[in-house]
Order: sequence, then C-alpha cells, then structure tokens
Amino acid sequence: MEELTRLVLVRHAEAVCNVTGVVGGVRGCTGLTPSGRAQAERLAVRLARTGELGRVGALCSSVLPRAVETARILSPGLEGPGREAPEVEADCALCELHPGAADGLSWDELLSRFEAPDWDVDPSKPIAPGGETWTGFVARAAAALERLVEVYQGQTVVAVTHAGVIEASVLRFLPVDSRVARLGLHTAHASLTVWQHRGGPEGAAGRRWLLERYNDAATA
Repeated sequence: MEELTRLVLVRHAEAVCNVTGVVGGVRGCTGLTPSGRAQAERLAVRLARTGELGRVGALCSSVLPRAVETARILSPGLEGPGREAPEVEADCALCELHPGAADGLSWDELLSRFEAPDWDVDPSKPIAPGGETWTGFVARAAAALERLVEVYQGQTVVAVTHAGVIEASVLRFLPVDSRVARLGLHTAHASLTVWQHRGGPEGAAGRRWLLERYNDAATA
C-alpha cells in the first residue's frame, strides 16, 4: 500500500552572513539578523493560524546557527490540539554546501585566495580546499532528504535548511535533464517548498515525487 509523506523544506530566514557577504559554514555563520528573526516569527504565526501543515511528525534542521535559530522560532507554530511544539533535530547532512577552507571568509577573499569553480562548466571541482563539489553536495543533500522520507514515512516532516538543498531537491526529484548542473533558483528566506512522496519501502515500485509548492513566502 502506498503511503503519502509530505516533506516541507523551509529556507532559513535572513542571516548575518547573507547581508555581510561572509561564507557561512560552521565558522562563518553567526545566526539570524533582527529582520531574519522577524521573518521567522511571521511564518510561525502564519503556520499556527492556518494549521496548513497539519500534524507534523518531526522538525529537523541543519546544524548551522541560521537554520537552528529559524527552526526554534517556528516550533511553537507547529503545535496543535493534543501535541506540543516539536523539538528541533539538527542534522549536518541538511547543511548548505560545505565550504572547507573558505568558511568565514568574505566572498571577495574567497575569489582572491582560491580559483573559484565554474560549476556550470565543471560541477566536480571543490569550492575551496577541503570543501565540497557541487555534484557531491547535490548527492549528499538529496540523500539526506530521501532518508527523512524513509524515517517519517506516511507523516509530515519539516526540515529547515538552505537554498542549495532546496535546489538539490528540484534537481533530483523532478525530471530535470541530467546535463543541467544548476538551476539558479532564487529561493526566498523563510519560504516553504513542499514535496509529496508516494511509495512504499525503499526500492518499491511506483515511488514518485510531486512538487506541491515552491518558494511560498506568503505572510498572511
């Protein structure tokens, strides 16, 4: 019997590293701006008011401060009758592309110290020494999302993550030409991208993904 699982991807709210132009890995990320906290709070109010996500089985996030902080603000908005606000489960596999030696540098410093890869030409080059390639990142991020669907089969799971992870989901879960390395999506801060997944256990026939909505940043 097929089960419907909903995977709700939330891009984190505006972060300090976004507005200061810093590469925001584990060293470079210092959390949300005041504007970002307000964005996350508005989304939490919306979700509490509308109840549009229904019963949420789990709330996950990447381990980066901007995602964890967003998830903690959203958590009260996921309460409902007979259920408490979910605890945040942090998972490094949901992080943005790991920047290696570029972590904490400004983007200008990254370009001056390292040869910036052109991922539209060769997505197999790392962003910096010790960092991920684009192809490696997409594979890692998509696998992390697929694991969430396996673990929370038949439920709704919310994952607060990053623009790159959301792009990876589109590249892997929709029939995108395999020769296309990147899509150049502009996913808004504190927006929802919702996937429906139908299928049984891993390897079962008929597994499929449906994109329910992308980049939903409505505040009302």
